[in-house]
Amino acid sequence: MGLHKQYLKVGRNARDQVFGIPPRDGKPASGPTPLSMLISQGIKLNNNRVAVIIIGIITLIIGIVLSSIPWLDYCILRNLKLWNNTISFQYWQRPGVVRLTKVYIFNVTNPEGFLNGEKPKLVEVGPFVYREDMEKTNIKFHDNFTVTFQHKKILQFVPELSVDKNQRIVTPNIPLLTLSTQSNSLGYFLAKTISLMLTAAKYKPFIELTVDELVFGYDDTLVSLAHKFYPRNKRPMSRMGLLIARNGTLPEISTIYTGHTGMDKFGYINMVNGLDYLPFWKDPPCRNITASEGSLFPPRDITKSDVIYVYDKDLCRTLPFTYRWPVVKDGLDADLYTMPEDVYGDAKSNSNNSCFDTEEYAATRGLQNISPCQYGAPVYISHPHFMEADPQLLDSVEGLSPDRSLHGSYFKIQPKLGVPLEGKVRVQLNLKVEKSLHIQSVKQFRDFVFPIMWLEEGISELTPPIRRWIYVATVFGPKAIPILSYSLIAGGTFSLIFVFVRAYKNFVADPAVEILEMGRRSLRRGNSFIAQHQLRLMNRDSYTLLKVVNDADSPDSSPT
Repeated sequence: MGLHKQYLKVGRNARDQVFGIPPRDGKPASGPTPLSMLISQGIKLNNNRVAVIIIGIITLIIGIVLSSIPWLDYCILRNLKLWNNTISFQYWQRPGVVRLTKVYIFNVTNPEGFLNGEKPKLVEVGPFVYREDMEKTNIKFHDNFTVTFQHKKILQFVPELSVDKNQRIVTPNIPLLTLSTQSNSLGYFLAKTISLMLTAAKYKPFIELTVDELVFGYDDTLVSLAHKFYPRNKRPMSRMGLLIARNGTLPEISTIYTGHTGMDKFGYINMVNGLDYLPFWKDPPCRNITASEGSLFPPRDITKSDVIYVYDKDLCRTLPFTYRWPVVKDGLDADLYTMPEDVYGDAKSNSNNSCFDTEEYAATRGLQNISPCQYGAPVYISHPHFMEADPQLLDSVEGLSPDRSLHGSYFKIQPKLGVPLEGKVRVQLNLKVEKSLHIQSVKQFRDFVFPIMWLEEGISELTPPIRRWIYVATVFGPKAIPILSYSLIAGGTFSLIFVFVRAYKNFVADPAVEILEMGRRSLRRGNSFIAQHQLRLMNRDSYTLLKVVNDADSPDSSPT
């Protein structure tokens, strides 16, 4: 019982020494301190134990820091803002994504019938697919955290995805019909003079061209004259082509926000050609130019905004896209944005369209006038196949069949980075012709909105390096960091507990072994003493027994 009490006393003393608990009798502790007990074994310094303690403390601190500080978001934002050599700059400057432009032409199969009063019969021909190699050139950063650049676009035909670009189609004669429409505002004698010249040159309201000529240019006398004699701000290209101005280094100088002053305008345009507004319109919001050129958008996780804007110089305006719902694209989270149904047209359907109305423009639902940036040509845009437009526009032609899945515009944007994972902008170009009163060549051409073509621009997928970067930043990182931080916390805590337990056992085991050894010696001595006394008792009993027997067998003894 005394040994058991002594063993418990040794255990309590070891515990008090390890945890620094003062003795109960109030006397100062004479043994080693807790720190020395942890890092030493006996009188020698235990290097292994010191290393485990240091590693455990460092691991614990790192785990706590990782779990409490959003350093991943900081690293993402640092590389997301546009600046030299950041990841986003490399992606923005030369995206490397496969950006395709698909062109669909409406072939008029009954041009003579239309002139005689029939509905035009249209056959959609296409797609004619062009890969757009795009990069930013003449880049210059400014002290107000904006960057200026020019677009360089090279469109290359992709025959394996296209129909024959050399097939011939019949389409309205755009230069002639533009001139005939504008002649209504000219005087009678000037209009008659123009009529005589056009008649002598044998101009016709419909022409036959190859698709490649219509898209990238053909020689036309009227266009050449306009290029020579029109005022500089209204002067068209020297050749007629629907996409001729999209090839090569574009003359526009754009300035966008880099994100250093806030992510609410990250990637949005600040100025174009030194102007912070669109000069084609008189009032906002039509004059607003704050929109993305399609490469980067303000991250929705930061801005909490449900509307983004896209600017295209050929459309004379910014286009709004409204958030719909979250989607997944190639294993990456994205937000789906679509273009509102009433984005084009009259102010009755959308009050923001009132500033697009002009005296010469009769507002029509689903139709947008862009003639101010098309050299005065009566060009109007709409959704392809007159989707969501006034039913009369669709009823006036044959061969159109609107389908939202084929003709709707949308973007899928990663909400944390503002990088588009997929996007398609689809728009139709129409020629709004007014019946000419004095031009003989087009006297049979009635007032009409004539579909010419529609095109689709966008990307379907990202390159593997960009996808990996986005995956690490938005999927792997947010999952791996908590696992790593909590593992470090658990590992550091376990290491320190392990050292405490080993120290406790060492200081309990050493005295306990000595006590047990003393107990064994005491037991051995006790066993020897018992054995000796047992032997003496056995000898004494044997002697007494023999004496009794001998006395009984003696001859002198007789019964009484």
